[in-house]
Amino acid sequence: MNNPVISPMCMEDLDDIETIENLSFQIPWPRQAFVRELCENTLARYFTVRDNGRAVAYGGMWLILDEAHITNIAVHPRYRGKGIGKALLKGMIDYGISKGIKSFTLEVRESNHVAIALYSRLGFKRAGTRKGYYSDTREDAVIMWLRIPD
Repeated sequence: MNNPVISPMCMEDLDDIETIENLSFQIPWPRQAFVRELCENTLARYFTVRDNGRAVAYGGMWLILDEAHITNIAVHPRYRGKGIGKALLKGMIDYGISKGIKSFTLEVRESNHVAIALYSRLGFKRAGTRKGYYSDTREDAVIMWLRIPD
């Protein structure tokens, strides 16, 4: 995929999203969590990248005042290493900026060096640690922030 097209997530994407989620995370969100995010959470914005009509990546964030909390981002394993995650995250940041967002935050497993490197390349800085954040392994989460200059 040379130019990933980012579009809003819709209910029809959930089968693909569930597959990506299960292949990507040790503690995947259940399908119902995405249903709630799409249908009930007015702060949530979720996006997908599609290939041949199928979602191959997705990301989500909550827009709260002038901050965005990135809740999740994942790329199907067959599509990793092609710049899709970077394009998706950049698209999410651009969307947030267009809505008046001044800073973005996220948590990432301390062992997820690939994701930390991506976030760092896009300007995110380490801001702290949440000790024992992940319930499955008690692994720490790295807290990262991206501040948008005025």
